[in-house]
Amino acid sequence: MKKLFMLGLLLALCFISQAQTVCTAESRERLESFLSRLNEKKLTSKTYSEQASEIGQWFLETPYVEKTLELPGPEKLVINLQGLDCTTFVETVVTLTRLSCLSDVTFDGFERELENLRYRDGKNEGYSSRLHYFSDWIYENQEKGILKDMTQEIGGSPYPNAPTFMSENPKFYPQLSESKNLEAIKLTENQIQKRSYFFIPKAEISKLEKNIKSGDIIAITTSMPNLDIVHTGFAIEKNGRIHLLHASSKNMKVEISEKPLSGYLAGNKSQSGIIVSRLTGK
Repeated sequence: MKKLFMLGLLLALCFISQAQTVCTAESRERLESFLSRLNEKKLTSKTYSEQASEIGQWFLETPYVEKTLELPGPEKLVINLQGLDCTTFVETVVTLTRLSCLSDVTFDGFERELENLRYRDGKNEGYSSRLHYFSDWIYENQEKGILKDMTQEIGGSPYPNAPTFMSENPKFYPQLSESKNLEAIKLTENQIQKRSYFFIPKAEISKLEKNIKSGDIIAITTSMPNLDIVHTGFAIEKNGRIHLLHASSKNMKVEISEKPLSGYLAGNKSQSGIIVSRLTGK
């Protein structure tokens, strides 16, 4: 019986490499089906934004699951397509979109692209190398040439961005019990504070949404002074208005918002506006 249990455990973790990648058998099967779909559909005639919009809809109804990246022990590159939070949904769709334009549409290719997207300088070098703050994620992936922050160009206003939530609340992050991780997070927070960010206040979204494209990455800013971004997803046009394609913690699934983006934010006092990023490429 014990041997059967161990065999089942090994089968459940379909991939654990020296690079510390973890993926369940179910997630691998789903990923492989999406990779086959990429090869069959040949989406390369579409822009990156159009591809992201289409690929994102493949995940509709996928369950919302939080903290899938928070595994004990050394930092692992988690690939989980069975349950997504708002950030892992965006990362998964962006990775598939980028992969569609490469010749290596394989599990290994997905692994490399996801690591490049999720970690500072594209390398998993431990917990603190993960891009925990989404405004930092935007900045670093713009530096890599993966996306462009369009907010100022669209008509955004300066956004006072000085997140300190992680360093002020280490009790919520087991890995921050290690002093080296806590110090690294404080350093990241200091770096974020030195940058210039812009946002579109929610009262101005309906006026400026004509400049937002389906497939743009939408990061929702907050009025809480120690946080930067409280939610993220993709813009998607529906009946002539921009809606939000996202992993919803309220409805516990990937969905398209019932209300247009401006109305979606209007119902939440702590949501102050949006940062808009566009994938670079075609």
